[in-house]
Amino acid sequence: MGALPERAVAMLAAAHRQPGLSRADASRLLGIGSGGATEVVGRLVAERLLAEGAPAPAGGRGRPTRQLTAHPEGPVVLAAAISHASWRVDAVELGGVSIGTLTGQHGAAPAPVVLGALRDAVGRLRARLGDRVLGLGVSAPGVVLDGRYLDAVGLGWTDVDLAVLDPEGPLVVADNDATLAAVAEQRRGAAAGARSSLHLLVDAGLGGALVDGGRLVGGARGTAGEFGHLPLGDPAVRCPCGAHGCWGTAVDGGALARLLGEPAPGHPAGYARQVVARAAAGDGSARAAVATTAAALGRGIAGLVNALDPEVVTLGGGAADLLAAAPDDLAGACHDGLMRIRRLDPPPVVPAGLGDAGPLVGAAEQVWDRWLERLSR
Repeated sequence: MGALPERAVAMLAAAHRQPGLSRADASRLLGIGSGGATEVVGRLVAERLLAEGAPAPAGGRGRPTRQLTAHPEGPVVLAAAISHASWRVDAVELGGVSIGTLTGQHGAAPAPVVLGALRDAVGRLRARLGDRVLGLGVSAPGVVLDGRYLDAVGLGWTDVDLAVLDPEGPLVVADNDATLAAVAEQRRGAAAGARSSLHLLVDAGLGGALVDGGRLVGGARGTAGEFGHLPLGDPAVRCPCGAHGCWGTAVDGGALARLLGEPAPGHPAGYARQVVARAAAGDGSARAAVATTAAALGRGIAGLVNALDPEVVTLGGGAADLLAAAPDDLAGACHDGLMRIRRLDPPPVVPAGLGDAGPLVGAAEQVWDRWLERLSR
């Protein structure tokens, strides 16, 4: 497909970002007349990029309005999410709706094994959807360089080329899971509408990202957001990254195990959820460990709020579990760590609206963004 007129690309982007948008709403949003909107929508329908739903009653006395929806034969993207114990691949249509999902467990298996299973899943979805597939976005729990090379210390993976997941595909983009979850929360989750939002994700360690003015703050190499490696933890504890005292080692399942005097867990996220459940069931030792860990998370959040001034802080994974299990401990530690001026109007600290799906949603958004950029060239 060649380049589309600027108004057509803007219409597609609006329909994607605001599911359920009507043609009349899009006309007002884009500042074009109803005749121009009709022409643009007609072209996009003819190109099998958009469809219009059945007329819905207008709110006032005007004509019934039609919602802009994904075309049933239109483009889709594939999104893959790798966690420390499982994987998932979705086919996602315009507007962010998943139309197919494949999942699997890997138990921290070697990279070739996990990537082989993922590649098979991607191939199955691509075979089903054919040339409707625009490309693949990948979320991974580690540092991703150049949009494809992964170092995941928690999995023991080094310099893994994620492009092998879809060697025949036209587009593969990859990024860190917490970074992609931050994008997703700002677009479709608990931070939607915020100008500046900070997202933190705890799995095996901690990561995050700042989204400011709708744009991800990526740093010089695109790897900003490794907040879990700030030296806010116990200096006696060595992080898998090689440093000592990383904040991530004070807030994940490994931290809970040390506080409880239990062996280091093979699956920190799953173990952490077990401890939180034990605390909720009345286990005093588990409750104390959860409170201590939540306070460590709150202190770090205060430091980031002081430095970055976000409008809202969203928490995913184990961070959301700690917020739910020990809200007073987390909030108290955060308040105590805030500068006086920040205490006057602190940003809300809330659970991620997308839950564990945030990284996957963000991976899909990256592919849609790249495609829309290409259409406008």
